[in-house]
Amino acid sequence: MRQAPEFFEDAELELIFIAKKLKEALRIEEALTDAGIEYVVEPDTYRGGIIFVSERIGAFFYVAPGTSPRAKDVLRTHRYKPYEV
Repeated sequence: MRQAPEFFEDAELELIFIAKKLKEALRIEEALTDAGIEYVVEPDTYRGGIIFVSERIGAFFYVAPGTSPRAKDVLRTHRYKPYEV
């Protein structure tokens, strides 16, 4: 379920996915909510493109570190590749 960043207090949240399109972000939100995972989603910029590299805005999904493995499994189940450092 989507939460405000304050919900997690001072916990160091882990980035699990960067959605590049609104439709993709909505599907990720639905999958995480259906799985009962608490997450934060915030807009931020990322660098994209191969030939014409530019800054773009995406939806960044964060979860508490203890929830990360389960959240990444949910993403894989829905055929999304979780963010890896």
